[in-house]
Amino acid sequence: MLDRLDDIVAHYEEIMGALGEPGVTDDQKRFKALMKEQAELEPIVNTYKAYKDAEQAEKDSLEILDTESDEELREMAKEELSEAKKNQEKLSEEIKILLLPKDPNDDKNIVVEIRAGAGGDEAALFAADLYRMYCSYAVRNNWKTELVSFNENGIGGFKEITFMVNGQGAYSKFKYESGVHRVQRVPETESGGRIHTSTATVAVMPEAEEVDVEINPNDIHWDVFRASGNGGQCVNTTDSAVRLTHYPSGIVISCQDEKSQLKNKDKALKVLRARLYEMELQKKHDAEDDLRRSQIGTGDRSEKIRTYNFPQSRITDHRIKLTLYRLDSVLNGDLDELINALITADQAAKLSKMNEQ
Repeated sequence: MLDRLDDIVAHYEEIMGALGEPGVTDDQKRFKALMKEQAELEPIVNTYKAYKDAEQAEKDSLEILDTESDEELREMAKEELSEAKKNQEKLSEEIKILLLPKDPNDDKNIVVEIRAGAGGDEAALFAADLYRMYCSYAVRNNWKTELVSFNENGIGGFKEITFMVNGQGAYSKFKYESGVHRVQRVPETESGGRIHTSTATVAVMPEAEEVDVEINPNDIHWDVFRASGNGGQCVNTTDSAVRLTHYPSGIVISCQDEKSQLKNKDKALKVLRARLYEMELQKKHDAEDDLRRSQIGTGDRSEKIRTYNFPQSRITDHRIKLTLYRLDSVLNGDLDELINALITADQAAKLSKMNEQ
């Protein structure tokens, strides 16, 4: 591992040298690539340097203990030796995590689909709760959300809703949300006060670039129609809404959020690319089934991942057996504790797998 780290430091210094060259910004493509690589390597380099400092502190303390007879100095050296060993152990674990293979999709924007499951209107209302929760979480992280399409149930819920989240690292956090979310609460329409259980399904897909997925325009059929629902006069009086049908996959996507037909077509294509890309990722994951089982959750939309219990203000993530009693703050977008715990568990699983090899 140390040889690899020395190579990383050497490469980092080469990058810093290149960034210091006159006229480096003239080639913006190269400049951005250098800046991106520098940002990715900097945490590893800084942690490794801290590790080397702790290693040197250990050597210095041992030298004092070997050569010094003054008891006061020896006691100080013993304390510094103990501290240096603790730091090395801590920093070594941090380095291992930093060296874990990075998901190439982590920095990508995402497409999120939420669909009401079992529970009728109550499931649709829960889908709307999840949509608001994710929008609030996006705001907390300075990410931008864009509505793509929705199908309302008439009482404030969504039978299904698709939206995009644009921002650095969106997929790295949201990817743990794919699966079945279950709610337990007394519906407003329930006169007997009985608790009902309903579900909604969340699918999180990294946005795919044109280079990631090749789509033949001849494989697509477009329909245009007049948008319905909320959206203002212009939206509802022009044929701005679009429906995309992709023949090879059978995927059908409707988009009516924008006033411009061209913008709606662009969003529909983004969703199509994301879905096709997800299908390719799933094939790859299936081929690496053993590794996938070692990670936190399969990302499969049929996997029950979380329960939201309103009477007890309890939220439980079943993958890591984590229970919190602050449902209101979570539904208001405070997902950090949950998602950070999932990231930590995922890293631990990957480290364990790596150590077995």
